[in-house]
Amino acid sequence: MEPTPIITSPLTPDDFAALTRAKDALESPALTMKLASVVGAPIEKLMGRLPAAAQGKVDEATQLALKKCLQLALRTIGKSAPSDSLLAPPPDKPHNLMHKLAVATTGAAGGAFGLFALPVELPVTTTLMFRSICDIARSEGEDVHRVETQLQCMMVLGMGGTNTSDDSADLGYFIVRGALAQSVSRATSEIAAKGLSSHGSTALLKFLQTIASRFSVQVSEQVAAKSIPAIGAVLGAMVNTVFIDHFQQMAHGHFTVRRLERRYGTAAVERAYQTIEVMGGR
Repeated sequence: MEPTPIITSPLTPDDFAALTRAKDALESPALTMKLASVVGAPIEKLMGRLPAAAQGKVDEATQLALKKCLQLALRTIGKSAPSDSLLAPPPDKPHNLMHKLAVATTGAAGGAFGLFALPVELPVTTTLMFRSICDIARSEGEDVHRVETQLQCMMVLGMGGTNTSDDSADLGYFIVRGALAQSVSRATSEIAAKGLSSHGSTALLKFLQTIASRFSVQVSEQVAAKSIPAIGAVLGAMVNTVFIDHFQQMAHGHFTVRRLERRYGTAAVERAYQTIEVMGGR
């Protein structure tokens, strides 16, 4: 029998378990696989059936949706300052199911009208998803009224599951986050100086374009899943539920990592994260 690996992490057992769950969420199967299991067909094949103009519509709708949700989604979020005290009560749990039900409703409409419903459905769906991500961030001790936190929530929409067959899978999450960190920092500085109404700020526009280019890929997969003839309201609702569940998992993982980093430091959490990967045998 092989000896049990010794964990030399400064994290408590509970926090190490939380990080393990976070990694499972961040490295969950790609959205493509999840949608394929629902509609019963390869998404790649379905994307080939989309009209040539479909991608342009997706890109345009994605840009508009992200701009709208950044302005509107936080208006109904209650104030909750982050807690630095270990004795303070934990924030309320996020309302994941409520947001899933709301997005399922928009998916039912999208299933009935297909690509024609995209310009109307996507901004609503994206705003609901963004609000859910903010709710998850709040539950992990973030102050969602800080500009930097809002952009971190937006960044979740640019995340996807890592491919464990890649050589860089061990650090996939940290690589993606690091690649977006500078644009988050620049946009945070500009928004803090000029306010969210400053649509012309170069840093904010660049950040939104970066997130939109990543998010639109997954929106295209969602649209493809709804391209089956006579998909109907029920399957349309299921597709949207899978869509928001994917990003809720990303949000839970991302903001759990950030919470642990506030307690132990980034380097310690990243080392522990890598240890989980090695121990998992991936």
